[in-house]
Amino acid sequence: MRKRTLFRLAAGTATVGAATLAYASLIERNMFTLRRYDVPVLPADAEPLRVLHLSDLHMMPDQARKQRWVASLAALDPDLVVVTGDNMAHPGAVPGVLRALQPLLDFPGAFVFGSNDYTGPVLKNPFTYFLPDREYTEGVELPYEELRQVFTGAGWVDLNNARTMLKAGGRQLDLVGVDDPHIERDDYPAVSGAVSSSADLSIAVTHSPEPRVLDQMAADGFGLLLAGHTHGGQVCVPGYGALVTNCGLPRSMARGLHRWPGSESWLHVSAGLGTHPTAPVRFACPPEASSLTLIPR
Repeated sequence: MRKRTLFRLAAGTATVGAATLAYASLIERNMFTLRRYDVPVLPADAEPLRVLHLSDLHMMPDQARKQRWVASLAALDPDLVVVTGDNMAHPGAVPGVLRALQPLLDFPGAFVFGSNDYTGPVLKNPFTYFLPDREYTEGVELPYEELRQVFTGAGWVDLNNARTMLKAGGRQLDLVGVDDPHIERDDYPAVSGAVSSSADLSIAVTHSPEPRVLDQMAADGFGLLLAGHTHGGQVCVPGYGALVTNCGLPRSMARGLHRWPGSESWLHVSAGLGTHPTAPVRFACPPEASSLTLIPR
């Protein structure tokens, strides 16, 4: 009798596990979602400005559904598009990324790269994400220079360790960004400095939301900080949230809009639109893009 009970319990657990895995890999990871946030960063008399924040497409060549969904976001008519890296997951991904982003290239835009724009995915044990000092392993080189040329050729600003003034939505924007801190390509000191007094708005951009970088950006007075990388935890526990962020950011800030501690800056972390190809699952954390309406303080 006891053996039958244990067998039924094991069978039930296996069934629930298989159903959860099927849901996470076949359904939720394709439930593309648009998040909307109001961000109070503008002067009192300013008109709202719309920013579309995209991150972590991790595009494979055959992901036509994701490509169509991202392309449809052009209907939002954003004043500015910001892409925070990890666009590719395959050496042949550039055409797919272009199919997704082509309609958005008509709008003012800015971008930084993530580690998976430079090198492709490597099969790994997902439990290593719980190790704070795990070794980073590079995969095959990806065509990041080709992707850079597509973006800059359309007029988008390359913010990888760069800073510029850009006009969008009738406003002057002071923009700064760093290359991916996750693989130590960042050099914020090379572009640091107080926000320009002539700017109507200031935005700082990074792929991985490392606190050591965000602290410097906030200290310089940048009102809005944008990042990706975390996938929102990718696999979350309802009522508990993200298990890991894969960076120094607290789990409670793994996605969404937050006031950056000790500053007047706002941080928005995108949970991203893709998954690592070797772990194609999402649970309690659907893929997302974010429409940020910047409004008066």
